Amino acid sequence: MPRPEVDYDALSGAVSDAYFPHRLTVQRERPGPDATLRAVTLGSVRLARIGWGSDVAVESDHPGAWAVNVPRSGVLEARLGERHVLSVDGQATVCPPDVRTSMTHWSADCSILGMRVERDYLDKEVATLVGSSTRAMPQQLDLRGGAGLMWLTLVSSIGAEALRRPELVGDDPVARRLGATLTAALVMACYPEDVDRHSLQPRIVTRVVDALEADPSRQWTASDLAGIAGVGIRRLQQGFREHRGAAPLTVLHEIRLDRVHADLVAGGTTVAAAAHRWGFTHLGRFAAAYRDRFGVSPSQTLRS
Repeated sequence: MPRPEVDYDALSGAVSDAYFPHRLTVQRERPGPDATLRAVTLGSVRLARIGWGSDVAVESDHPGAWAVNVPRSGVLEARLGERHVLSVDGQATVCPPDVRTSMTHWSADCSILGMRVERDYLDKEVATLVGSSTRAMPQQLDLRGGAGLMWLTLVSSIGAEALRRPELVGDDPVARRLGATLTAALVMACYPEDVDRHSLQPRIVTRVVDALEADPSRQWTASDLAGIAGVGIRRLQQGFREHRGAAPLTVLHEIRLDRVHADLVAGGTTVAAAAHRWGFTHLGRFAAAYRDRFGVSPSQTLRS
C-alpha cells in the first residue's frame, strides 16, 4: 500500500507551533516510516516526537529555549557553531537557545524524542542543583550509561505515556512536577558528579555553618543555604559530607540541640520554651533527639 503523500508545508508549520520555529528543506523523498508529530507540555518543558519520513535539513535558532534531541532511530547530523555533531541512538544533540543550529541531515528513518526547556528555567535549575552556568552545557550527551541513561529512561517512559495519553498530565501541578523531574535528571546528566567533586571549596561549608550559628532558629531550606554558599544544592551537600560528615540540615539540628542544652544548663526556663526558642516545633521528636545526643532527657538536664 503506497505511503500517504505528506504536505511538508503543513507539517513544518505544525512542528514550528509544537516545538521550535525553523526552516525545512526536503532533501530527498524516499520510502520510509510515516511522518509523525506528537507533543505535550509539562510546565516549562515540552516533549515532542518528530519524524519527517524523508531526508530533510532543518535550521533553527531555538528562540528562548534549549532543545535536547534524541534520535530513537536513524541519524541526526548537525552543525552547532563551529562544531559538527552526529548523533544516533544512545546519544543526544543539545542545541542552545538563540543560536543558529543547522541539522544538515535528518535521515528519513530518524524519529526524535525532543525535550524543549525554557532558557530562564534551565538557568535557574542549573544554578540551584549544581552551582554552575548553562554556558557549560555540553553539545552532545552520551545516554548509554550513568546519569545520561537515567535521564533517557525517565524521559522515554514519562514521554511515552504523556504523548500517548495527554489527559494523564492535564492537571497543571502534575505536569509541572513531571517537567521539573525531567529537568533535574537532565542537569545531572549534563554535569557529571566528578565535576563537582574536584571543585569543592571548604569555604562554602564555613560560610553556611556561620549562617546557621548566627540564626539557628530560622526555618532554613536547602535552597536558602545553597544561596548563601553560592553553589548548587548537590555541591553544598557534597561539601558537607566531605568536611562535616553530615548534611547541612543535620548540622543545623545539632546546633539547635546544643543551644537548647546550654539554656537548660543555665536554668531559668522550661523545656518547651527552650525548644521553641531554637526552632523545635515537635516536642516529642525533640526530646528523643536530645536524649540521643546527650544521653539524658531535657528535663533531667534542667533539674541537674
